[in-house]
Amino acid sequence: MRRRMSQRSAYSRIIEKIFISKFVPGLRRIAFEREDIARVAKELGLDLPKNLGDLIYSFRYRADLPDSIQSKAHKGETWIIRLAGQAKYRFELVPDVPLVPNDLIVTIKVPEATPGIVAKYALNDEQALLARVRYNRLLDIFLGVACYSLQNHLRTTVAEMGQVETDELYVGVDKKGVHYVVPVQAKGGRDNLSIVQIEQDVEMCRQKFPSLVCRPVGAQFMRDGTIALFAFEHGQEGVGIVSEKHYKLVPPEEVTESDLAAYATRPSL
Repeated sequence: MRRRMSQRSAYSRIIEKIFISKFVPGLRRIAFEREDIARVAKELGLDLPKNLGDLIYSFRYRADLPDSIQSKAHKGETWIIRLAGQAKYRFELVPDVPLVPNDLIVTIKVPEATPGIVAKYALNDEQALLARVRYNRLLDIFLGVACYSLQNHLRTTVAEMGQVETDELYVGVDKKGVHYVVPVQAKGGRDNLSIVQIEQDVEMCRQKFPSLVCRPVGAQFMRDGTIALFAFEHGQEGVGIVSEKHYKLVPPEEVTESDLAAYATRPSL
Protein backbone atom coordinates (compact mmCIF):
# COMPACT_ATOMS: atom_id res chain seq x y z
CA MET A 1 0.00 0.00 0.00
CA ARG A 2 1.37 3.39 -1.00
CA ARG A 3 1.79 5.94 1.78
CA ARG A 4 0.70 9.49 1.15
CA MET A 5 2.76 12.24 2.74
CA SER A 6 4.07 15.68 1.86
CA GLN A 7 6.59 15.88 -0.94
CA ARG A 8 9.25 17.18 1.45
CA SER A 9 8.72 14.31 3.89
CA ALA A 10 8.80 11.75 1.09
CA TYR A 11 12.01 13.23 -0.32
CA SER A 12 13.60 13.12 3.15
CA ARG A 13 12.62 9.48 3.71
CA ILE A 14 14.03 8.43 0.36
CA ILE A 15 17.34 10.29 0.56
CA GLU A 16 17.80 9.17 4.18
CA LYS A 17 17.38 5.48 3.32
CA ILE A 18 19.75 5.75 0.33
CA PHE A 19 22.43 7.31 2.55
CA ILE A 20 22.00 4.94 5.52
CA SER A 21 22.04 1.85 3.28
CA LYS A 22 25.44 2.84 1.86
CA PHE A 23 27.07 4.60 4.82
CA VAL A 24 30.16 3.09 6.44
CA PRO A 25 31.95 5.02 9.25
CA GLY A 26 35.06 6.72 7.90
CA LEU A 27 33.79 7.22 4.36
CA ARG A 28 33.92 10.76 3.00
CA ARG A 29 32.28 10.00 -0.35
CA ILE A 30 29.26 7.78 -0.98
CA ALA A 31 28.18 7.15 -4.56
CA PHE A 32 24.60 6.51 -5.66
CA GLU A 33 22.55 6.67 -8.85
CA ARG A 34 19.17 7.93 -9.96
CA GLU A 35 17.83 4.40 -10.13
CA ASP A 36 18.42 4.14 -6.36
CA ILE A 37 15.67 6.74 -5.88
CA ALA A 38 13.09 4.59 -7.68
CA ARG A 39 14.22 1.45 -5.88
CA VAL A 40 14.07 3.00 -2.40
CA ALA A 41 10.70 4.68 -3.03
CA LYS A 42 9.29 1.26 -3.91
CA GLU A 43 10.87 -0.34 -0.82
CA LEU A 44 9.32 2.35 1.40
CA GLY A 45 5.91 2.05 -0.25
CA LEU A 46 6.04 5.68 -1.38
CA ASP A 47 4.80 7.19 -4.64
CA LEU A 48 7.67 7.60 -7.05
CA PRO A 49 8.55 11.31 -7.47
CA LYS A 50 7.26 12.57 -10.84
CA ASN A 51 10.64 14.18 -11.46
CA LEU A 52 13.46 12.15 -9.95
CA GLY A 53 15.89 14.97 -10.63
CA ASP A 54 13.83 17.35 -8.51
CA LEU A 55 14.60 15.30 -5.39
CA ILE A 56 18.32 15.78 -5.97
CA TYR A 57 17.89 19.45 -6.88
CA SER A 58 15.88 20.03 -3.71
CA PHE A 59 18.63 18.80 -1.39
CA ARG A 60 21.40 20.46 -3.36
CA TYR A 61 19.89 23.94 -3.48
CA ARG A 62 16.66 24.34 -1.49
CA ALA A 63 16.61 22.13 1.58
CA ASP A 64 19.07 20.74 4.13
CA LEU A 65 19.77 17.05 4.17
CA PRO A 66 17.95 15.27 7.05
CA ASP A 67 19.48 15.43 10.54
CA SER A 68 19.95 11.66 10.44
CA ILE A 69 22.47 12.23 7.62
CA GLN A 70 24.14 15.34 9.01
CA SER A 71 24.63 13.61 12.38
CA LYS A 72 27.16 11.38 10.60
CA ALA A 73 29.34 14.39 9.69
CA HIS A 74 32.49 15.27 11.59
CA LYS A 75 32.62 18.45 13.67
CA GLY A 76 32.96 21.49 11.39
CA GLU A 77 31.88 19.55 8.31
CA THR A 78 28.62 18.84 6.52
CA TRP A 79 27.30 16.35 3.99
CA ILE A 80 26.33 17.66 0.55
CA ILE A 81 25.31 16.05 -2.74
CA ARG A 82 27.53 16.50 -5.78
CA LEU A 83 27.03 15.46 -9.39
CA ALA A 84 29.21 12.55 -10.45
CA GLY A 85 28.10 12.02 -14.06
CA GLN A 86 24.93 11.42 -16.03
CA ALA A 87 22.29 10.31 -13.47
CA LYS A 88 25.10 9.66 -10.99
CA TYR A 89 25.67 11.44 -7.67
CA ARG A 90 27.65 11.24 -4.47
CA PHE A 91 27.28 12.35 -0.89
CA GLU A 92 30.46 14.14 0.15
CA LEU A 93 31.83 15.63 3.37
CA VAL A 94 32.95 19.26 3.03
CA PRO A 95 33.79 22.12 5.45
CA ASP A 96 30.61 23.63 6.88
CA VAL A 97 31.01 27.22 5.73
CA PRO A 98 27.67 28.94 4.97
CA LEU A 99 27.60 31.43 2.10
CA VAL A 100 25.68 34.29 3.69
CA PRO A 101 26.28 38.05 3.51
CA ASN A 102 28.47 39.57 6.22
CA ASP A 103 26.34 42.16 8.02
CA LEU A 104 29.46 44.12 9.05
CA ILE A 105 30.38 45.06 5.48
CA VAL A 106 29.57 48.68 4.66
CA THR A 107 26.94 49.44 2.00
CA ILE A 108 27.74 51.35 -1.18
CA LYS A 109 24.96 53.48 -2.66
CA VAL A 110 24.54 53.23 -6.44
CA PRO A 111 22.12 55.47 -8.41
CA GLU A 112 19.22 53.27 -9.52
CA ALA A 113 19.25 52.67 -13.29
CA THR A 114 16.62 49.93 -13.49
CA PRO A 115 13.92 51.00 -15.99
CA GLY A 116 10.82 52.14 -14.11
CA ILE A 117 8.49 49.67 -15.76
CA VAL A 118 10.84 46.79 -14.84
CA ALA A 119 11.14 47.98 -11.22
CA LYS A 120 7.34 48.33 -11.00
CA TYR A 121 6.64 44.70 -11.86
CA ALA A 122 9.79 42.95 -10.62
CA LEU A 123 9.36 40.32 -7.93
CA ASN A 124 11.65 39.57 -5.02
CA ASP A 125 13.20 36.54 -6.67
CA GLU A 126 16.38 35.62 -8.48
CA GLN A 127 15.10 36.90 -11.84
CA ALA A 128 14.46 40.34 -10.33
CA LEU A 129 17.92 40.23 -8.77
CA LEU A 130 19.57 39.32 -12.06
CA ALA A 131 17.70 42.15 -13.81
CA ARG A 132 18.91 44.72 -11.29
CA VAL A 133 22.48 43.47 -11.52
CA ARG A 134 22.30 43.71 -15.31
CA TYR A 135 20.61 47.13 -15.68
CA ASN A 136 22.82 48.76 -13.04
CA ARG A 137 26.06 47.23 -14.38
CA LEU A 138 26.92 46.01 -10.91
CA LEU A 139 29.33 43.39 -12.23
CA ASP A 140 31.35 46.08 -14.00
CA ILE A 141 31.50 48.07 -10.75
CA PHE A 142 32.28 45.04 -8.60
CA LEU A 143 34.90 43.37 -10.80
CA GLY A 144 36.36 46.39 -12.59
CA VAL A 145 35.70 44.62 -15.90
CA ALA A 146 33.33 45.61 -18.73
CA CYS A 147 30.79 42.76 -18.62
CA TYR A 148 28.12 41.77 -21.14
CA SER A 149 25.30 39.29 -20.63
CA LEU A 150 25.80 36.31 -22.94
CA GLN A 151 22.99 33.96 -21.86
CA ASN A 152 20.38 33.45 -19.15
CA HIS A 153 19.79 30.08 -17.51
CA LEU A 154 22.53 28.26 -19.36
CA ARG A 155 21.97 24.52 -19.20
CA THR A 156 24.76 22.33 -20.45
CA THR A 157 26.46 19.02 -19.79
CA VAL A 158 29.81 18.93 -18.01
CA ALA A 159 32.02 15.85 -18.19
CA GLU A 160 32.00 13.78 -14.96
CA MET A 161 29.21 15.97 -13.56
CA GLY A 162 26.25 15.71 -15.90
CA GLN A 163 23.83 18.55 -16.54
CA VAL A 164 24.52 21.84 -14.78
CA GLU A 165 22.70 25.19 -14.83
CA THR A 166 24.06 28.70 -14.48
CA ASP A 167 21.62 31.54 -13.72
CA GLU A 168 23.35 34.01 -16.05
CA LEU A 169 26.59 33.97 -18.01
CA TYR A 170 28.58 37.09 -18.84
CA VAL A 171 31.70 37.69 -20.89
CA GLY A 172 33.96 40.65 -20.25
CA VAL A 173 37.15 42.50 -21.11
CA ASP A 174 39.46 44.60 -18.95
CA LYS A 175 41.74 47.55 -19.71
CA LYS A 176 44.60 45.20 -20.65
CA GLY A 177 42.45 43.33 -23.16
CA VAL A 178 42.09 40.19 -21.03
CA HIS A 179 38.85 38.30 -21.75
CA TYR A 180 36.75 36.88 -18.92
CA VAL A 181 33.81 34.53 -18.51
CA VAL A 182 31.65 35.40 -15.50
CA PRO A 183 29.08 32.81 -14.36
CA VAL A 184 26.56 34.30 -11.93
CA GLN A 185 24.46 32.39 -9.42
CA ALA A 186 21.65 34.45 -7.87
CA LYS A 187 19.47 33.89 -4.83
CA GLY A 188 16.43 35.87 -3.76
CA GLY A 189 14.02 35.46 -0.87
CA ARG A 190 15.17 32.99 1.76
CA ASP A 191 17.39 30.88 -0.50
CA ASN A 192 21.14 30.84 0.08
CA LEU A 193 24.03 30.45 -2.30
CA SER A 194 25.63 27.02 -2.55
CA ILE A 195 29.33 26.31 -2.86
CA VAL A 196 28.36 23.33 -5.02
CA GLN A 197 26.87 25.63 -7.67
CA ILE A 198 30.04 27.73 -7.72
CA GLU A 199 32.19 24.63 -8.16
CA GLN A 200 30.01 23.53 -11.07
CA ASP A 201 30.34 26.97 -12.68
CA VAL A 202 34.13 26.81 -12.40
CA GLU A 203 34.26 23.39 -14.05
CA MET A 204 31.76 24.42 -16.74
CA CYS A 205 33.89 27.44 -17.63
CA ARG A 206 37.07 25.35 -17.65
CA GLN A 207 35.54 22.96 -20.17
CA LYS A 208 33.47 25.33 -22.32
CA PHE A 209 35.65 28.47 -22.25
CA PRO A 210 39.23 27.22 -21.67
CA SER A 211 40.92 30.35 -23.06
CA LEU A 212 38.97 32.83 -20.86
CA VAL A 213 39.68 33.79 -17.26
CA CYS A 214 36.83 32.50 -15.07
CA ARG A 215 35.51 34.92 -12.44
CA PRO A 216 32.56 33.20 -10.71
CA VAL A 217 30.16 35.52 -8.88
CA GLY A 218 27.31 35.00 -6.44
CA ALA A 219 24.47 37.53 -5.97
CA GLN A 220 22.16 37.60 -2.96
CA PHE A 221 19.23 39.82 -1.99
CA MET A 222 19.56 40.96 1.63
CA ARG A 223 16.66 41.83 3.93
CA ASP A 224 16.38 45.49 2.93
CA GLY A 225 16.85 44.94 -0.80
CA THR A 226 20.59 45.54 -0.65
CA ILE A 227 22.46 43.35 -3.13
CA ALA A 228 25.43 41.37 -1.84
CA LEU A 229 27.96 40.27 -4.47
CA PHE A 230 30.62 37.62 -3.85
CA ALA A 231 33.66 36.95 -6.03
CA PHE A 232 35.04 33.42 -5.80
CA GLU A 233 38.33 31.80 -6.66
CA HIS A 234 39.19 28.14 -7.09
CA GLY A 235 42.44 27.09 -5.45
CA GLN A 236 44.09 23.99 -4.03
CA GLU A 237 41.71 23.99 -1.06
CA GLY A 238 38.65 24.34 -3.29
CA VAL A 239 36.42 27.37 -3.84
CA GLY A 240 36.81 30.36 -1.55
CA ILE A 241 35.51 33.95 -1.32
CA VAL A 242 38.03 36.58 -2.43
CA SER A 243 35.75 39.63 -2.26
CA GLU A 244 32.33 40.67 -0.98
CA LYS A 245 30.58 44.00 -1.55
CA HIS A 246 27.11 45.30 -0.72
CA TYR A 247 25.29 47.67 -3.07
CA LYS A 248 22.12 49.65 -2.34
CA LEU A 249 20.23 50.97 -5.37
CA VAL A 250 18.83 54.40 -4.52
CA PRO A 251 17.41 57.48 -6.31
CA PRO A 252 20.32 59.67 -7.54
CA GLU A 253 19.56 62.44 -5.04
CA GLU A 254 20.17 60.04 -2.16
CA VAL A 255 23.84 59.76 -3.03
CA THR A 256 25.06 62.70 -0.94
CA GLU A 257 28.28 64.72 -0.98
CA SER A 258 29.28 63.07 2.28
CA ASP A 259 28.75 59.63 0.69
CA LEU A 260 31.01 60.58 -2.21
CA ALA A 261 33.67 61.95 0.13
CA ALA A 262 33.60 58.72 2.15
CA TYR A 263 33.91 56.56 -0.97
CA ALA A 264 36.86 58.65 -2.24
CA THR A 265 38.85 58.05 0.94
CA ARG A 266 37.88 54.42 1.45
CA PRO A 267 40.76 52.02 0.73
CA SER A 268 40.37 49.89 -2.39
CA LEU A 269 40.09 46.23 -1.38
